[in-house]
Amino acid sequence: MSLADRIDALLPQTQCEQCGYHGCRPYAEAIARGDARINQCPPGGAAGIARLAELLNVPALPLDPEHGIEKPRTLARIVEADCIGCTKCIQACPVDAIIGAPKVMHTVVSDDCTGCELCVPACPVDCIVLEPMPQAQVDDLAHAHADAARLHFQRRESRLTREKAQREAELAARKAEMAAVQTPTNPVLAALARAKAKQQGKPQ
Repeated sequence: MSLADRIDALLPQTQCEQCGYHGCRPYAEAIARGDARINQCPPGGAAGIARLAELLNVPALPLDPEHGIEKPRTLARIVEADCIGCTKCIQACPVDAIIGAPKVMHTVVSDDCTGCELCVPACPVDCIVLEPMPQAQVDDLAHAHADAARLHFQRRESRLTREKAQREAELAARKAEMAAVQTPTNPVLAALARAKAKQQGKPQ
């Protein structure tokens, strides 16, 4: 395992971005490079900082308040009666823990929710509430639940990358098609275009 791998294994995998990076893995890589400090993860709290300090053989630091405060872990819940099906929370969730469709009620898969809270400001009707995370899930954060959250985040990032590449390829294809229509390369079509332009009194 690389140093970044070992650091990432100690992070809570909330993917909340409070550390200032796009998820736990980028934060781990920044720490490994020396670009970030070990005290930028509020969900990990003092215990997480202590584990990182031990791994890196550096002094433990108090949590940097600029990145938030340590507090009990929570899970998101959608008040279904108030949901308008806008999908904004689905787009914001970094681990695909929210399911639903446009103009259809959404719901949070509690077993997959990391409590990142990114869905809360994304909701335009304030129908997302935060509830205490079950203690069993809190106790498991360093094991199966965290590993699952990491995998969900990686799969989502891969899917978004594929979708972006597909959109860019489709856009490039449309632009190329339009350019081909506007500047025909077929000799016959080119001759017809010159003839038409001549009839209209345009320069050839």
